[in-house]
Amino acid sequence: MSYPILVLTTGGTIDKQYFDALSEFQIADSMVTTILRTARVTQPFRVVELMRKDSLELTDTDRAAVRAAIAEAPETAVVVTHGTDTMVETAAALADLGGRTIVLVGALAPARFAESDAAFNLGMAFACAQAAGEGVYITMNGTVFPAGAVVKDRSVGAFVPKG
Repeated sequence: MSYPILVLTTGGTIDKQYFDALSEFQIADSMVTTILRTARVTQPFRVVELMRKDSLELTDTDRAAVRAAIAEAPETAVVVTHGTDTMVETAAALADLGGRTIVLVGALAPARFAESDAAFNLGMAFACAQAAGEGVYITMNGTVFPAGAVVKDRSVGAFVPKG
């Protein structure tokens, strides 16, 4: 049975764009809908752009907004695009939202880059949202982690089991 997936975007590297005139990256329009259409996704989905922030700039108020959007949504399968630096903290803020499968996902290279991991990671998150049981997960680079059992290891640029 097919059920809709809510995709909440918060910003992060997945949606960054390089602005040459400024010689810097900034978060631009979300690439999520483009990625899903390019992949010919037939699973019903709804995309809601909550914010455009680097995850290092996210506050407890922002995390509360993510939580409220999920709590108020009719969908029980939720994908949250998020910057990788504080993804674990946001996942913890969502831990006790019952009755849902919530998957946080991001990218280590912007979706606009040819060699980005964004499309693959988003596909993994979509699959996880449909197949995993109730709870909060982080999926990055081919691995699905229960949210409370993962950390970002900056020395290797990857998410690894907590421990």
